[in-house]
Formats: sequence, structure tokens, C-alpha cells
Amino acid sequence: MKKLLSKHELGTMLVLYYIETDTENVGMVLIPKDRFSDVAQGKKCRLEPLVQIKIQGDDYPGGFSHGHTMRNSETTYRFKYEKQQTVIENDTQTIITELKDERGFTLEHRLIWHVGYSAVESCCVFLNNSNDIVGLEMLSSFSMGEITPFEQDDAPNTLILHRLRSAWSAEGRLESRYVEELMLEPSWSQYGTRCERFGQIGSMPVRKFFPYAVIEDTKNNISWGVQIACPSSWQIEVSRNDSSLCISGGLADREFGHWLKKVKAGESFETPKAILSVAEGGVEEVSRKMAELNNHYLQNLPAVEDDLPIVFNEFCTTWGNPTEEYIKRAVDALKGRGITYFVIDCGWYKEDGRDWGNSMGDWNLCSDLFPNGFENTLNYIREAGMIPGIWFELEICGRQSDAFHNTEHLLKRDGYVITTADRRFWDMSDPYVIEYLTEKVINFLKKYNIGYLKIDYNDNIGIGCDGAESYGEGLRQKVLATQQFITKIQQEVPDIVIENCSSGGHRLEPSMMRLTSMSSFSDAHECEEIPIIAANLHRVILPRQSQIWAVLRKEDSERRLVYSLANTFLGRMCLSGEVFDLNEVQWGIVDKGIALYRKVSPAIRDGISYRFGSAVRSYRHPEGWQAVVRVSRDKKQAFAVIHTFAGTVSDEINLQVPDLMGLRITDILADKGMKAELKGASLKVNATANFQGMVICMEKV
Repeated sequence: MKKLLSKHELGTMLVLYYIETDTENVGMVLIPKDRFSDVAQGKKCRLEPLVQIKIQGDDYPGGFSHGHTMRNSETTYRFKYEKQQTVIENDTQTIITELKDERGFTLEHRLIWHVGYSAVESCCVFLNNSNDIVGLEMLSSFSMGEITPFEQDDAPNTLILHRLRSAWSAEGRLESRYVEELMLEPSWSQYGTRCERFGQIGSMPVRKFFPYAVIEDTKNNISWGVQIACPSSWQIEVSRNDSSLCISGGLADREFGHWLKKVKAGESFETPKAILSVAEGGVEEVSRKMAELNNHYLQNLPAVEDDLPIVFNEFCTTWGNPTEEYIKRAVDALKGRGITYFVIDCGWYKEDGRDWGNSMGDWNLCSDLFPNGFENTLNYIREAGMIPGIWFELEICGRQSDAFHNTEHLLKRDGYVITTADRRFWDMSDPYVIEYLTEKVINFLKKYNIGYLKIDYNDNIGIGCDGAESYGEGLRQKVLATQQFITKIQQEVPDIVIENCSSGGHRLEPSMMRLTSMSSFSDAHECEEIPIIAANLHRVILPRQSQIWAVLRKEDSERRLVYSLANTFLGRMCLSGEVFDLNEVQWGIVDKGIALYRKVSPAIRDGISYRFGSAVRSYRHPEGWQAVVRVSRDKKQAFAVIHTFAGTVSDEINLQVPDLMGLRITDILADKGMKAELKGASLKVNATANFQGMVICMEKV
């Protein structure tokens, strides 16, 4: 039998803690605060433990689940409720639930709420107060059960699991499947564990899946969302035995992620944080609430970032050959046009006989590229009113570099240097490596007074490395050491603007997003699918941090230029290409796009997104149309970004957005023939051709 242990109102959410009176196990249920009266009474289901944990030597779970999941092991049920307290500090409230195992182990489950947000953070701390070393094989960051608490039975044909699949240059595809399709309905006898375990292995946390999931109750219009702030291997598990669907996750466990952590007597271990939310509405609503929580961590960004300045990155101009001549020509073309950052991308370090793509690691400036000196080129950028930026892939050594052979300080597995094609990996916890990179990166930034740093990362460590008690723990430690070095850069180079890039979007997870000003959204530099990917990311990162390419070519038609520029309104504008070859007509379009972008940047920074359009099956060959309407928080400004793709284009696109009431159209960037009309909450757009783009600015009357 279970009873209510405590109830906490956190913003729009209500957190219910339950305890089983016979076992003293504790569980947590999250619901919208206005729906408590709708909770079904007498739901017959097992309580989902507040923490999922497996200690080496304890029994594995039953129900045909060994090797399939480590949830519900003997360890989990040995932890009994001890006490609960709430700690309030400034604008943060933390609910700490303490569980104890009679062997001398303590678990602290921490639920953290920052006032004003509609999401919470969850993590767990394991404390070893015994006299022995303990091996952790699994420890969750979060665990929630009783989904859905609004139905007494298993809610057939009601629950949908939403996930975001991801691949290089195709990030964030929404996959939505009824739980029955994933065989997550209970058996006739409620025996036999059903479990869907998914995640990512290695040092690219957004690969195959984002660390994200939403479960939607379509009947009661409630959605539960989770995100994990983890830069290494992670997992999420959706499981059930009875009428209750459960979800838990965190670090990838021993079975899935080769992780085993030894905790010595008197020591403790804390998991990465997870973001949790519940909302009335569907996947878009709960995703927005989770993404907005990251604003809490972005309050101390460099002041220059306040108005979302525009970036020019010369990568798609020089393709790894950033000569002084090319850079100065681009600077001349951009001067006075409202660009803040001019980023010199890869290749500035290449040496004779070596390819820029395989020679990262030595970081010696190539004097041939800058015959008048690098400082001369940087001053040229500054004199044009722009902040110079530079590219590093600081964790990597390319095959053609001397550093590639410095094996004593590179990551190993089974004693062998980890090599993936043409790359190896620095041991970022090695003092020698930190000293080396301090000289090569930090002192370089200081010497040349560089204000913008693009950190790229283009390969994956895999299951892990030597140097700890397991491959997975070695991986976790080394990736955290990378984050510590990024913090060191920020401490030693005040006001540096840092861009997080990993072959585009392979590191778009909360812990990396919180460390940096913005991130590269994708490596889809000039693709027709850019607006689809950019809109996908509104579910998991803030648009103010999502840097989107608009590559400008001299052969671009007016239609193509508008299409490309419109993409960037879905995040941060990043221009590239042969800007020095554009004619006056083309520059007229680009200048208008820049001016309109600067006008709507307050809504990009702080707004709510609404997405419309056709279901897109093929990203490489998209058909139909897409529209994103973003409304500022004060509802005094809004803008719409419309793209048409291949196939039949509707003569009229009609968008119904209640928040547009009282606004009027004040400016438009559009391909010829496209028209827009706003009447009340109805925005009507006439599209005339395939692959058109349009931006509509609307403001309070």
C-alpha cells in the first residue's frame, strides 16, 4: 500500500512523493498543478523507485530482463526512506530525499527548482559510509512512474513516446510512436519486463539520439519531458510491468555504456543533472519549458552577446585556405554592414606538405597564409569594426601533426592509442596536455587579443578509455576534463565569446550549451533542409544559441538568397561565402535581411515558437512547406519564417496564432510574388513557387 509522503508546488508543476508503507520505498509523480483533482484513484501499479541503482554483487532484476535492463535490481529495493528536507537559497529551492541501505550506503535524490521556470533538475548522490569499496554499475539521474496517473488502467492507444533522432547534417528529427508499437504494454499476467533502452555511446552526446524524450498522454492532453545534461555516454529507459509506464535515465550503465564506478569508503559520487517537466499540451509545449530552463545558466555571458550579434565565418569562403588576401577582401565587402564577429576557421595552422584537415594539434601559425603577419590581418578586421575570431579543434591530434605521435599523452584503450581514421585524442586530464594547450590556445588568444573562439570536435572516443576502473568511467572523466578546460579559457580570457561545434550539432546537449554563448546548429552549410533542422532544434536548445549558416554565392538568384537568409531567423545569423563577389542587387537583399534580423532579434532572444507545415519524410529531398512563428514574451513583436519545398505548393498558407492579435505587418523579406496578410490571429501567405523563403515582421499597433 502506498500513501502520499509530501506535495510540492513548483511553478506550474506539482510534485507528489509517495511511500510504500510495507517496503518504505519512495517514488515521485509529476503533474500540472491544476490537474491534481483529475488523478485517478486506486490505480493498481507498482511504485516506481525514486532512484534506480545497481551495486556490483547484488542480484540482477528478474522478469526476463537481465541483459536487457538493469532497472529494479536488488540494490534499488534495499534503499528505504530516511527523511526529506527542502533547502531554499536565493531563487533556488532544492528538495532532498534521503534513502538508506543498512549496509552503510546513502542516496540523496535532489530535485532542484529555479523560481520562475516550469521545469526542474534532478540528480542523485551516492555516499559510501561503509568500510568497503563499492562498485556502482548503474545510478540514475531521474526516475518517474505512474504515467499516466489520470487513468486507472494501462491507457491503451493513448501514450506516445517522442524522441529526437539525429545524424550528421540531419539533426533533431522527431520520431513519435505509440508505446504499443514499441511493445511497451503489459503482458496478460503483468509478468515479463517491457523496456525500451536507448542512448548514445561516446564523446558526441547528440549522435543517433538527443538525450531527450517526451511521453504524451493524448487523452488527457498531458506531456512529460526529460533531457539529460551529459556530454558523454547516456541512456534513457522507458519501461513497464503493469498499468504504469515508467521512465528513468542518466549515465549509460555497465551493460549499455561499459560504466563501472568504484566508490571508496567515505567518498561519494554525483550523477549528471537531468531536466524534467510536465505540461498541459503536446510535445512542443513541454519541450519549450525544458529548453527555457537553460536561460538560468546564461546570465553571465559576455555583454557583447546581449543583442545577438551577427557572425561571419569564412569557412564556406576559403574551405580551409584562409589567406590574408581572401580575408581582407571579405572584410572590405562586410565593412559597415552590421556584422560583429569575423571568424577565421580551420586551416590557419597548416604547414608545407600537410593537409589542414589532418594536421590539427601542433597549432603553429602558417606564415605563408599571412605574409604581412597575422596581427596585420587581425587589425584589418578590427579597423572594419568587427571582432576577430579563430577556430580550434583543441582535443584532437591529426595524423599529419607531430602531436599525433606524442603517444604518452594521448588516450588509450587496452594500452593501445585510440585512433579513428586520421585522428587521436589528447588526455584532457593530463597536466602536460593542459600546460600544452594553455600555451597553444589560451596564450594564443591573449597574444592576438582574439574575442571569439570556435571550438570544433570531429570524432568520437567511443566506448571509453584506460585510466579509470571502467571504459565508461574513463570516458566520463576525460570529457568532464574538456569542460574544465573550457572554463579555464573563460577565466583566463575574460569576455571571450565561445562557440560550441562538433561537426555541427553533435554536442547540442544542456551541459555544453550552458558553457558557451552559442553552438553550431549543423554542418548543413548550403542544404535545402536547413530550415527543417533549424526548426527541429527549437525543441531542445534556445534559438539565441543556435547558429545557422547562410552561405552567399555570386550565382545565387534572388529566390536563393532570400531562402538562405530566412533560415538564419530561426536562430543566430551566420553568413559565409564569396561576399566580395555579390553585386549591388544581391547586396540589397542581404542588407535588408541583416536589418530585419536586427529588428526582430529581441523576439529571437526571448520568445515562444509555433511550428506549422507538411510532414517531411525526406530531408535531402523535402516536399511541402514549413512555417515557424515566433512571438516575443511581451507579445509586442512577432515574426514568421516561411519556406516552401518541392512538390505542389498551396496557393495560400493560413496560420492561426492567437498571439498575433493586435499586431500588424511592418516589414517583409520575401521572394518576388510572395505576399502576406494579417487579419486578427490569421496570417495568410501566398506562395508562388518551390523553394521560396519569406520573413514577416509584425509589431504592436
